Amino acid sequence: MKTLNENHEIIRPASATDYRLAAPLIIQAMEDLACFFVQETDAKLAIPLFEHFFQTKDNQYSYENTLIYEIDHQVVGTLTAYDGALLNALRTPFLAHLSRTYNLSDFQPEDETEIGEFYIDTLGVSPLFQGKGIGSKLIQATVEKAARLKHQKVGLLVDLENPLAKRLYERLGFQSKGIKRFMGGTYNHMQINV
Repeated sequence: MKTLNENHEIIRPASATDYRLAAPLIIQAMEDLACFFVQETDAKLAIPLFEHFFQTKDNQYSYENTLIYEIDHQVVGTLTAYDGALLNALRTPFLAHLSRTYNLSDFQPEDETEIGEFYIDTLGVSPLFQGKGIGSKLIQATVEKAARLKHQKVGLLVDLENPLAKRLYERLGFQSKGIKRFMGGTYNHMQINV
């Protein structure tokens, strides 16, 4: 756990009991992808899916892969990241569930990360707390975590239609490594060496 200041702001590893507060932030970060996963137009209908997987070990969206940002014991941000070499193993239970539950049996997304990269999958900050540097602090904590785990680079995808996010990541030291197509979208693949 990392205490940030006297205002009781901390970044800590998530626990399974954070699922009710973390799932909406994960969905917020995913935008339309969450709707696609549950075959609905209302992202709120994806909350049960992500609450389930957040509480479950050994998958992309597990609490095991998530950092929590708290202010006065209130969860206001989450960041989910994992070893890119584990993508297929972490993705398998999620895809199997989508196939069984939402009739997505032929769904096989492109690889969004790669071996050798500690990958930031989702970053969500409560709308009431955006613009206060919470996302930047979560990213920095993730870069530090990746270094402790002996990773040499941290990567993420940024939608080409979101230049503000790209500039934020550039200010934090990330550099574009090329363009990736993922689930119908086009993204900047960005990395930072650690």
